Amino acid sequence: MDQIIRPRKSLGQNFLVDDNIARKIVRTAEIDPKDAVLEIGPGKGALTKYLVEQAKVVVAVEIDERAAQLLVRRFEKECAAKRLLVVRQDILEVDFLKISKELRSSLRVVGNIPYYITSPILFKTIEQREVVRDLMMLMQLEVGKRIVAKPDTKDYGILSVFCQYYGTPKLLFKVPPKAFSPAPKVVSVLLRLDLIQKRVYELLDEEIFVALVRGTFGKRRKTLRNGLRYLSFEGLDSSKLRSDLSRRPEQLSIHEFVELSNEISQQLKELCVQRSSDEHMENPR
Repeated sequence: MDQIIRPRKSLGQNFLVDDNIARKIVRTAEIDPKDAVLEIGPGKGALTKYLVEQAKVVVAVEIDERAAQLLVRRFEKECAAKRLLVVRQDILEVDFLKISKELRSSLRVVGNIPYYITSPILFKTIEQREVVRDLMMLMQLEVGKRIVAKPDTKDYGILSVFCQYYGTPKLLFKVPPKAFSPAPKVVSVLLRLDLIQKRVYELLDEEIFVALVRGTFGKRRKTLRNGLRYLSFEGLDSSKLRSDLSRRPEQLSIHEFVELSNEISQQLKELCVQRSSDEHMENPR
């Protein structure tokens, strides 16, 4: 039956074929019988096979119609018992909050994903972190290193800041190319990201934080002072900020990014209040 599913390069498919690795991933995830697991890119079901043995329910999101049909046939009993729900959809269009509400449970996200959408999946998971307990995902080793990178290193960037602010990332173990079919040209790694509901450093405005991190790293060769000029923070006077803007974004720690973001948020808020007051004075009732 498996022979009918040939990996499609257009979908970035590299099926996990090493059963020992599959078992190790699920064992490492420490799935509880009460857990609801959202599996991304189940393919032929290498991980699904062990996930359904451990979890209360597995929602397998698969964009490939061929693989989705194969999963339904292969796990007919589990589907009938509603312990496995196969969803034929693009993971980037899936509403995690809706699934969590329907299952009345937080989600544990597990997946062997197309590497070209690693960042979008991470950002989506972070955005919907309200209902996600943790994420365990196979990815390219180089990307994993960027996620856990420290400030003032070449790997430190947007992924580092977001993943380390909203969660606790950890690289667990490497997976060789031969564990997949077709074998990728890169070494893979299993990443675990425990999402934090209560953070040490709180933000005044999350949108400003996101725009600041994305915008300054988008101009990472420029100093923060020059990078801020490209951002749409209308009315911002960078000369009034206490943070050292002569540095480049990769030199800032997570805490320092939060502090800078909060400074900008506070200044823009005060500016907004001042404008509102001026308009009231000009147009009294």
